[in-house]
Amino acid sequence: MTLRKGLVIFLTLTFGVSAIVLLSSVDEETVKMLLSAKKIALLMALALVFCAWCFDALRFCAIARAASEKVTFRLGVILTWLHYFGCAVTPMQSGGGPFQVFVLYKHKMPIGKGVAITLTRTLLTLLLLGIVVPISLILVPDFLGEGLFLKSIFTYVAIFVTVSWLLVVLSLTRPKLMKKWGQILTLWLKKIGLVRPRKVLCIVRRVNHEIDNYNENFRLFFSSGLPYFLQAIFFSALHLVCLFSVLPCLIWAVGLPVNYLQAFMTQAVFMFVLYFIPTPGASGVAEGGGAALFGLLVPWNIAGIMAILWRFFTEYLAIGMGTIVAIRLLGWGTSEQIFKEESEKCSHHDA
Repeated sequence: MTLRKGLVIFLTLTFGVSAIVLLSSVDEETVKMLLSAKKIALLMALALVFCAWCFDALRFCAIARAASEKVTFRLGVILTWLHYFGCAVTPMQSGGGPFQVFVLYKHKMPIGKGVAITLTRTLLTLLLLGIVVPISLILVPDFLGEGLFLKSIFTYVAIFVTVSWLLVVLSLTRPKLMKKWGQILTLWLKKIGLVRPRKVLCIVRRVNHEIDNYNENFRLFFSSGLPYFLQAIFFSALHLVCLFSVLPCLIWAVGLPVNYLQAFMTQAVFMFVLYFIPTPGASGVAEGGGAALFGLLVPWNIAGIMAILWRFFTEYLAIGMGTIVAIRLLGWGTSEQIFKEESEKCSHHDA
């Protein structure tokens, strides 16, 4: 897949599913609610997005300091926008890292450190989400209600969180065991035809390298870099609080009652799921699934527009800024080359 193709798929699915959601949910009452929306609440939602970007940038700065490197706040903001851009054009939202690593390398940071910093940023988000959801469920046990859809999503998240925590602990305490499991899994995937034989060695090397890199930098984070790593966790938490406060502001804007904790939990579960959707930037699923989930919080005639507004504030704005940065800072040709090199990395190793 090329960068251009990924962007086209993202836009096509986003606009296509959004149109279907709006056509199936919007009525006259929806239009009246939107026209009478509180401007102050919309401005608050926008301010929360700006704060989320700032805390994400500060997280980059803190993780870099923990790894004995330096990232300025301005560079942290650029890296934040590039992350959104890269995730929007790649399946499983995996493409933000290569753009960030390239920019960090241009700022004289070793590639290994750049990979560790970007990987740690994503892991912090996933681990915090994995903590927030179970704790919130204990505090509000009736959150799931009778909704089968939400129960199914939560069950998926709970299983994935448990497995993820187990793998993280094992990767830190038993790295050799994790490497062995990685080899077994790769060979099994080759046996059933999901991995081509010529890519087996590449995948095994990549997994081993990432486990070593992960362990080396986490040892640094928990020794001399511990104060800065704790700062990164704090900024990660503030980043999520700001993002998850956008939806309550949007609900308040149209004059509906807001259950902040329920809205917070719904977003936490949904965001975790979106990390593992195969479409570029989770497009299509985010809009359609968001409408279905938010329909548990607000009437259906406002749920569709609420999902699209939520995506606009929390994703589309940052993706737009990331696209501008990628074109002006890197150029379309360089961006395409970064994307192509990451996609063909295994092929290059095999050659």
